[in-house]
Amino acid sequence: MTVPRVLLWRHGRTAYNVQARLQGQVDIPLDEVGRWQARTAAASLLARHAPVRVVASDLSRAVETAQVLGRMAELPVTTDERLRERGFGAWEGLTGEDLRARWPEEFAVWRAGGEPAGIGAESRADVARRTSEAVAEHVAALPPGGVLVVVSHGAAISAAAGAMLGVPPERHAFAGMANCHWTELVAPAGGPWRLAGYNLGPTDASSDWNAGPDVTPEADAETRDPD
Repeated sequence: MTVPRVLLWRHGRTAYNVQARLQGQVDIPLDEVGRWQARTAAASLLARHAPVRVVASDLSRAVETAQVLGRMAELPVTTDERLRERGFGAWEGLTGEDLRARWPEEFAVWRAGGEPAGIGAESRADVARRTSEAVAEHVAALPPGGVLVVVSHGAAISAAAGAMLGVPPERHAFAGMANCHWTELVAPAGGPWRLAGYNLGPTDASSDWNAGPDVTPEADAETRDPD
């Protein structure tokens, strides 16, 4: 196969994901479920693909996710700060309730798909530009038919995928991705990028992927205090 392939892989779960906080560029690590998601998803990814290069955002939640795959695939992990999540300025670390209470007008604009002013957030166009440029540079370094795994963040991945597919940044073409799921893009015959899959991953690994592995009766018994 000579078709280059890019997998844009979102990091595993963090405490901010559980609390529904806007992470932006806050450098928060994976939680225990996020580490389980990374291990489980990496195994699923490697069952389908043979990556030759792994590159990650330099934020720790992306680096830690990438390192799990790197160890399993015996590949080094390269970091690139251009793959960071969209910066949300004063909103980072806050919940939707916080934003609605303190910035009602700006929050309404954002929820309607607009660009909130006065909070120090990056524009979607800027995020699309920096992420897609980074991906293009790493793709250029691939051998023919190589598979590149890019470990990044939800909004950053949507921006990069949109730019690679020629979708205007103001158009919301993608629904949110689950943690540790990926978007797959291919470029047949050196032509434009095409979407081969979106939000791919081992969701059936448990009854609730976002909550972590199912607790078996045996495991549950081990965690209970003895009579």
